[in-house]
Amino acid sequence: MIISASRRTDIPAFYWEWFQKRLQEQYVLVRNPLNLHQVSRISLRPEVVDGLVFWTKNPEPMLKQLSVLDAYAYYFQFTLNAYAADVEAALPPLAVRIEIFRQLAQKIGAERMIWRYDPILLSARYDLQYHAAVFEELAAQLADSTKKCIISFLDYYPKIKAGLHQAGLRGLSEDEQWRLAAVLSQTARQYGLQLETCAEAIELADLGIEHASCIDAELLGRVGGCRLDTVKDKNQRGECGCAASIDIGAYNTCLHGCIYCYANDIRRQLQQITAGNSSSPLLCSELEPADKVTERNLRALRSLQAELF
Repeated sequence: MIISASRRTDIPAFYWEWFQKRLQEQYVLVRNPLNLHQVSRISLRPEVVDGLVFWTKNPEPMLKQLSVLDAYAYYFQFTLNAYAADVEAALPPLAVRIEIFRQLAQKIGAERMIWRYDPILLSARYDLQYHAAVFEELAAQLADSTKKCIISFLDYYPKIKAGLHQAGLRGLSEDEQWRLAAVLSQTARQYGLQLETCAEAIELADLGIEHASCIDAELLGRVGGCRLDTVKDKNQRGECGCAASIDIGAYNTCLHGCIYCYANDIRRQLQQITAGNSSSPLLCSELEPADKVTERNLRALRSLQAELF
């Protein structure tokens, strides 16, 4: 079983204390986003968990306490863009985040640091030339700290359309995607980085850009020293190459304030976060009388005989 922590929120940035408590107690409760009273009990015992994938824009709270993860294989999907506060409202300064990226890479190795430059969106300020220049600046600073960069282009989720339009932000046409990808691909090669796309329909193989598996069973296998027998995640979009995983996050709990975020509904966010309790097995939530808790029957995916890569 692979744990995703989390596509729905930034656990490293905001809920690291809660997550450590879950590791200590070796289980977590997760609400079904489509039926909130349906709760799953997920084991976090190392013998069951084949790997942890952290999604974050700021893992600084974890830097001095990585030893609590020693029993697990894990890696980071670290989003590092260079938008201003009009797009990413509540992030530390870019130079600080670059330094955090580099420090984390020094501790765990460049292979376990996946740089995400996403989502790519356009405006009068953030045009193709802007992205080309910023991507090269970041690649130059991160080249020693990562081996791979994953890009994606803006998706128009219904809940974010109005905010994007009001801010003068838009997605890219297919022609613009191709033109920018050609430049980014050349830059990635210059700095020795593998470039991939996340859940994009556009085919860029002619530019040397393949489709990504952001939940990457091969990488977790290399980190853990064994092969994982996984299947494709059927709950993701058809273009997604991720291995199946269980996400332990909760929507409406991220505080970064990114205008493009699909995981937050501002009308519900404050109420959800106010309900947070670091000792609760549920993230930003408490068990209620109407909740039905079901133990998930999970197993390790490791081959019986460890296979070093």
